[in-house]
Amino acid sequence: MPTTLKPGDKAPSFSAPSWDGATVKLSDFSGDRNVALFFYVRDNTSGCTRQARALRDAVERLDERATTVIGVSTDGLESHERFATNNELTFPLLSDEGGRIADAYGVLRETGRAERATFLIGKDGSILHVWPKVDITGHADDILARLDELA
Repeated sequence: MPTTLKPGDKAPSFSAPSWDGATVKLSDFSGDRNVALFFYVRDNTSGCTRQARALRDAVERLDERATTVIGVSTDGLESHERFATNNELTFPLLSDEGGRIADAYGVLRETGRAERATFLIGKDGSILHVWPKVDITGHADDILARLDELA
């Protein structure tokens, strides 16, 4: 079932462990930073690796636009740690092993894995843009362009 969340909706709150030992909450960024929350299917697969690397390469440009990248999949923390280390990822990868976050965002598949989707969340906690079906090629540039349009 595709997400029903749309721009203007309040983003569902979450709190989850990241591969780097931190617990990350959406409220940590309230009033201060936008969040590019990307859901991906699985660690260490070709498409998800390309997507994560492209976002890694755009982190500095996103940071200039007060935007933090956060990845979410249903894989566990050990898998996330290997994925992040192998690909030199500097942003949080949250473990959503029960699919609670993916379900709240309407991107949980029947398989128990998350659908590839990205939510741009504003500093006020509202959704600014939704990419319900992400095209890996150029996705980081799409996020940057949307941020520039909204500025």
